[in-house]
This record gives sequence, C-alpha cells and structure tokens, in this order.
Amino acid sequence: MSVRGNSLTDRNASAELAQPSGGDTKVSSPPVRPRRKGIGWAGRLEIAILVGPALLVFFGFVIFPVIAAAYYGFFRWQGYGPPTDFVGFNNYLLILQDPAFHAALSHNAFIVVMSLVLQGPAALLVALLLNRRMRGQSIIRVLIFVPYVIAEVVVGVGWSLMLQQRGAVNGFLENVGLGGLEQDWLANPDIAIWTLMAIITWKYFGFAVILFLAGLQGIPEELSEAAAIDGASFWQTQWRITVPLLGPTLRIWAFLSIIGSLQLFDLVYIIWGQYVASTAGTSTMATYMVSEGRNSGNYGYGSAVAVVLFLISLVVALIYQRFVLRRDTAGALTGGKR
Repeated sequence: MSVRGNSLTDRNASAELAQPSGGDTKVSSPPVRPRRKGIGWAGRLEIAILVGPALLVFFGFVIFPVIAAAYYGFFRWQGYGPPTDFVGFNNYLLILQDPAFHAALSHNAFIVVMSLVLQGPAALLVALLLNRRMRGQSIIRVLIFVPYVIAEVVVGVGWSLMLQQRGAVNGFLENVGLGGLEQDWLANPDIAIWTLMAIITWKYFGFAVILFLAGLQGIPEELSEAAAIDGASFWQTQWRITVPLLGPTLRIWAFLSIIGSLQLFDLVYIIWGQYVASTAGTSTMATYMVSEGRNSGNYGYGSAVAVVLFLISLVVALIYQRFVLRRDTAGALTGGKR
C-alpha cells in the first residue's frame, strides 16, 4: 500500500512540474513552416526573356527538323513542291530490309566499339603521364590537341591525298625500304575501315586527352601523397585512386564518343565520297542517308533514314544515361524524395 501511495505522489509531482506557471495547460503546437512566395509576374517575365530565345532556337533547329523529317518520311518526295505521293511506312520498311543500310549500321557499330577500345586507354595513359611535372609539358599538350581543332574538311582532303596509291604514305614506305607494305589504303575493303579508324583516332585523340587532364585537375594531390607515404607505387596510385575518381569524366567522354561515332559523316564523305564508301566498306548511316536521299532525288526516303538515325541515337543515349550515367546524375538532381 505504501508503494502504491508513493507512486501516485510521484505522478502528481511530475504532472505539476510539467505544467507551466500560471496554470496554463495548453499543449505547444509544432512550428508552422513559412509558405514559399510565388515567383510573381516579374520573375516569370524575366525567365521568359532569358530562356525564350534559346527555346526558339532549339525548337527551330532541333525539334522542328525532326518533326518535318518524320512527316516527309511518309511520302515519296523529290524535295520541291508539296508532298503528295503518300507511301506510309513503306520507306521505313525499305530501310530495314536494305542490305546497304545493314552494312552501314554494322560499320557504325564497329566504329563505336573501336573508338572506345583504341582512344580511351591510350588517351588515359597519355593524360596520366602528362599530369606529372615534366619539361615541355605545355608544348606536348598543344601538339596533341592540334589535330582536334583542324577542320574536318582539311583533315579529309589532306589524308585522302596522302593515302592514295601514289600518295605520301606509300612514297615514304618505298623510300625507307618498306615497299612491300604499300597498300591501296582507301579502296581495299579489307583495310579501308582500319584506315578510317586510324584517321578518327588521330583526329579525336587530343580531345580525350585534354578532357581527361581537366578531370585530373579536380582530384586532390593529398590522396596521391598519402598513398606514396603508405608505400604505393605510381601506377598503383593511379589504378587504385586516380582512375576511380576519374570515373565521371571517363563516362562522359565515352558518351560523347558513342554519339559522335553513330553520327559520323564528314570524314567518310570527304575521303571516300558517296559511292566509294559503300564499296570500300566505310559507309555509315549518315552517308547512306545522303547517298540514298539527296543524291538519289528521293528526299522522302532520306528523311526516313534521318528519323531512323535519330531514333537509334536517342535509344542509345537513353540506355546509356539509365545504366551508366545514373550514378553521376543522381547526386545532381534535387527535389526527389529523401
């Protein structure tokens, strides 16, 4: 009985202590969050003025051409006058059934894979070496980056002249006693695609190196110093620390390389032309579009090829972003559930 009485007394005492002075027994309510103020008409007008011109340019040069190409792709159209010969999906069925388009698609896939295999590791190795202090570092960077800033027309014309049967490359091989290695670099179907890959690697190798060097500047040097103190060698530090931290830059470069390889046109068209590219085994979807569309006078069919090329690039970009770039974009997005 005494235990029960003591417990009641303790409860009454704790209740009295919990009550505020003056006998006020109101329970405190949670703090009310202040409402966010609207942007207002002035803010909306400012956003429209700043974003409006960019949206007009994007719609006029990206969205509208895609819609127009999709529309003309349903007609047999010669490029002038209103399209009247409606063929429905016949153009798209012809594209999917044409062996020439299959060959061009396979060439694009080969270029995508080989660009990643050849350019990526070599550019990463050179970037890691150039990231160290050495004499002539700036000059080497400039020389590596020079091919990228040269116009594609200049590159195409220059290499087409040097790679002819009586060009500079075969002449050099003959002068140094390697005449047995002379080849028809542009017309031989067995080596023409490899010639194209060599030119592409030479042209875009500098861009990958400069991009990787820019990514290396964001990696703290303290990590490498700490690894060196722990006894790690230079290459162990690069493999265990630098390369993983350079992952976002590597993935962005791979994305740009894939999209550029799918849309490759200028170098192939300048060096091989509209007819030699198909026989030499270097045709791409873009050169197929021009040769079978504009040059053949069938702009409706060419528009359908453009739509197919756009859809392939879009699907590849979405898949890559979903499964590869997701880890890089997840942290940059805001407004999601916590």
